[in-house]
Amino acid sequence: SKCPDAERIVRRVTEQYVSRKPSLAASLLRMHFHDCFVRGCDGSVLLKTPKNDAERNAIPNLTLRGFEVVDAAKTALEKKCPNLVSCADVLALVARDAVAVIKGPWWPVPLGRRDGRISKLTDALQNLPSPFADIKTLKKNFADKGLNAKDLVVLSGGHTIGISSCALVNTRIYNFTGKGDFDPSMNPSYVRALKKKCSPTDFKSVLEMDPGSAKKFDPHYFTAVAQKKGLFISDSTLLDDLETKLYVQTANEVTFNKDFSDSMVKLGKVQILTGKNGEIRKRCAFPN
Repeated sequence: SKCPDAERIVRRVTEQYVSRKPSLAASLLRMHFHDCFVRGCDGSVLLKTPKNDAERNAIPNLTLRGFEVVDAAKTALEKKCPNLVSCADVLALVARDAVAVIKGPWWPVPLGRRDGRISKLTDALQNLPSPFADIKTLKKNFADKGLNAKDLVVLSGGHTIGISSCALVNTRIYNFTGKGDFDPSMNPSYVRALKKKCSPTDFKSVLEMDPGSAKKFDPHYFTAVAQKKGLFISDSTLLDDLETKLYVQTANEVTFNKDFSDSMVKLGKVQILTGKNGEIRKRCAFPN
């Protein structure tokens, strides 16, 4: 009631950026995910610290992009309704709207989160799920946040958009057990394709997380995983559990879009600060 235009303002700004650079959609979705998994969805991933020991300085977060979109949306909101909308809410909205721009699913974003004042590099390292994790570890990571095995497999489907680099798969395709072998859970033809893109000393080249469909938000990721073409161990290991494997094998456009929306709403409520807790930051990179 106090800022009825809030969602429209954020959507307008997000559309301006993502329509010019569609690859930002994957980056902004990932940023929201990385925010919620560390101290809850409190905007702590956006903070900077004088000693560079904030979440954004942790190795898994060094490749985050799109901070400028969140800042631009926040600036536009501050002009219209100052001190009302938290950076945590802005990030949750931006992630949803960015996915919508590339014709992915839409989900409702309940608002009223407040911003945290603490951001620690070590928290990010301890809480973010690793691309090298097995299914047991991943299920525990998600359970710790109140998310179940279905949320795990559905949210892994976010890898249908976006890119990674050779650095994260090099060992997997060239020296998996230290004997110059590749990970046996990978399709040999996929390993050959990856070796063409990544030489043994290449840690920079870009790889699609959903080969052949990385710009489109669709269930193709699950088709790839079912064919043993998951880029990360954390993708391939979805076949190591009955529940997640069944989802991988049966996902289709209708079920995936609905399930993704449902799981994103759940994710957006993880450990949130409301009421008198936290604050409404004036600038997203700094506590008040």
